[in-house]
Amino acid sequence: MRRLLLYALIAVIAASTFSVEAARRKSRKRARAKATTTKTVKTDTLTDQNVDQDLLDMVSLVLSTMPASDEKVKYQTLTEEDFILIAKELGVEVAAVKAVVKIEAGPKLQGFWAPGVPVVNYTKSLFNKYNGKTKGRKLTDAKVPEGLTGYALNEWTSLTKARKINADAADMGSYWGMFQIGGFNYKLCGCASVEEMVEKICESEFSQLQMFAVFIRNSGMLESLKKKDWATFARKYNGPSYAKRGYHTRMAKEYAYFKSKEK
Repeated sequence: MRRLLLYALIAVIAASTFSVEAARRKSRKRARAKATTTKTVKTDTLTDQNVDQDLLDMVSLVLSTMPASDEKVKYQTLTEEDFILIAKELGVEVAAVKAVVKIEAGPKLQGFWAPGVPVVNYTKSLFNKYNGKTKGRKLTDAKVPEGLTGYALNEWTSLTKARKINADAADMGSYWGMFQIGGFNYKLCGCASVEEMVEKICESEFSQLQMFAVFIRNSGMLESLKKKDWATFARKYNGPSYAKRGYHTRMAKEYAYFKSKEK
């Protein structure tokens, strides 16, 4: 009798142990399944985030809005407030921004040939290059802006003709505004398309300065500007021939001049 009771007790203990172990295995299995699911979700999320990482890493064009005081002169000149805002956005000295703008935009700082009609230099070879790579818009009703003469009229006439064939290629194959940034650089200017870039260029000289600031950041030139390393900055912006044209020494000279004018 005692032996039977002992066997029964052993059987109960074994069954209990089996149940506990089974429950543990089931729990571990659920945990592994959950961990796998979580990992998959995270991986998918990261994949989605990296779809266009080159754009996500770039600085958007949406920075400061144009100062209200610019409204009457937005097609004519940059104001002191414009320079202060952009210098603050970049984290550099106002004199440094002015020096670069003076050299890269030229002494006249001319961004427009007429209200809403920016300075543009159309390049046929670039149009041909991008016309073969992109199927762009056709602006069949495009017209040359009124009131233009001489060189401005010639450039806008050529651009308008090209836009009727492929507007995206025409705009990407042109250099825009006071800083003459190529339309093919629209991503580096913080824009989703060359069409958006041109729209911003046409808004005001402040918009052109703002785009220039974004272009500097996205092209890896900001650190050189902060350090006032004019040679490195000029090499990146103007190419290997910068030294022959003295871009770096001219920037340094302009910086010293604007710095001396500060109170």
